[in-house]
Amino acid sequence: MNHSVAAGVAAVFVLSMLHISIANAADAKAGKEIFSRCAACHTVTKGGPNGLGPDLFGVVGRKAGSRPDFGYSPAMKNAGFKWTPQKLDAYIAHPAQVVPGNRMAFAGIPDPKQRADVIAYLATLK
Repeated sequence: MNHSVAAGVAAVFVLSMLHISIANAADAKAGKEIFSRCAACHTVTKGGPNGLGPDLFGVVGRKAGSRPDFGYSPAMKNAGFKWTPQKLDAYIAHPAQVVPGNRMAFAGIPDPKQRADVIAYLATLK
């Protein structure tokens, strides 16, 4: 293996370990607190009502734009992905970049630890 390939493999490994480390350090309790920023628009109650945004109970693993009782933007309806932890992380960081044309008026959460905590909290809502 030449040095540039080895360096590339090492970089991918380090980045993967960093992502795993952040995910493992996620704190659902802290995520619930951070989620309070989202509660102005989203509820998290099983069978609960929608707010300005859809209820997010059970969002982890759900197809984007699929809650039948919410009027999603065409962009979200046609997003074509499931809300995996990785997709939620990207979306919470930069909603407009992940689903251009979506209606969520939120700039995002830049801190990766805070996003991991929110996702850990959302993952408890099953």
